[in-house]
Amino acid sequence: MSKIKILFVLIIIFVVYKGFVAIKNFEIGVENRVAKIGDIEGFERPKKVIALIMYIGEPLEINEHLLVSSEEKCLKLKENAESNSNAYYECAVVDAIINENKILEIIKEIEVL
Repeated sequence: MSKIKILFVLIIIFVVYKGFVAIKNFEIGVENRVAKIGDIEGFERPKKVIALIMYIGEPLEINEHLLVSSEEKCLKLKENAESNSNAYYECAVVDAIINENKILEIIKEIEVL
């Protein structure tokens, strides 16, 4: 009789475990599907990107920003802009909201290059 009780307890533990795993995988799966749908629909999500930022005024305030594909390109653009303008320019890695390869808003500056 005790072997049957042990078997039933093991079966119940197994069913509870499988239920927990199914619920956990469902939650993860839904999150991944929402992210894919957001990418397709063009939702704006923060991303880490390289940006050329133009500061103007006293104290310095961000006036414009440009999404740049590489560090080298950003530094070349910065050098060219500084030779043609009196504004302060900076290449930086930033968390920004991106839509259609344009920076809509800079959330946080992570690292100055």
